[in-house]
Amino acid sequence: MVSISEFEDLRPRLTAVAFRMLGSIHDAEDAVQSTWIKASHVDHAEVRNPAAWLTTALTRVCLDQLRARSRRREDPLFDGALPAEAVAADEHYLQREDVSRALMVILDQLTPAQRVAYVLHDLFDVPFRDIATVLGSSVDGAKKHASRGRGRIASARPDDELSAGGASVVVDAFLAAAGGGDIDAMVRLLADDCIRVVDRSLVPPGTATVVSGARAVAEETRLFADRIRAHTPMRLGGRMVHVIAPGGHLLAVVEVAVVGGRVSRIRIRRPASVAS
Repeated sequence: MVSISEFEDLRPRLTAVAFRMLGSIHDAEDAVQSTWIKASHVDHAEVRNPAAWLTTALTRVCLDQLRARSRRREDPLFDGALPAEAVAADEHYLQREDVSRALMVILDQLTPAQRVAYVLHDLFDVPFRDIATVLGSSVDGAKKHASRGRGRIASARPDDELSAGGASVVVDAFLAAAGGGDIDAMVRLLADDCIRVVDRSLVPPGTATVVSGARAVAEETRLFADRIRAHTPMRLGGRMVHVIAPGGHLLAVVEVAVVGGRVSRIRIRRPASVAS
């Protein structure tokens, strides 16, 4: 069997792999623990490379979970459908380990095979022959899954052309002020007749879905500073938007229009998919 010291040395890496595959630190830790249970019942002679063996065993556990979600036709794990404590735990891990918020959002849109192949190869340098064994496919098949995942991730990544314009600078400044709850800074960046529109399902009962006027928009926005701090820029259909994704779980898409160097309209909507 794998020794407990070997396993503990590898636990952080295994947890990192599982988190990116499953998108939940609680699920990741459970998967790592299940892997240890499997490892404790394997003869040591069968484990020549503990890191490779444990990664393979862990991937099988994660793949089973991903496929089960797919069979149940579950939607991606949107923030609004998750317990607050689970989202908080994921946010803590995401920040502590400096995990890309945008990456986690897109990974949740991939097929199980694409997610496994991309995470293992592109993020953790696992050889395609090992990935093929786990997926039950050929090496070429594993490469195709990783390539498709890579393409979907690239399609949502902001590029320099789209993010370098003056409008982007204004939007970034506004979101920074909003995340800090700085009303005066927000007002300076908002057009006098600015309008904010939000889907009713995203705000508490009694909250206005349409707010107009710079000061009113700024004051309303400050109430949601914690959500705004969990934003990340992404590209949708060739346009820059920001998604709000606490713990890497998609909650809302924010579209900001800028006219004359000031924010003129803010649209906050429920997401459908971001990996188109």
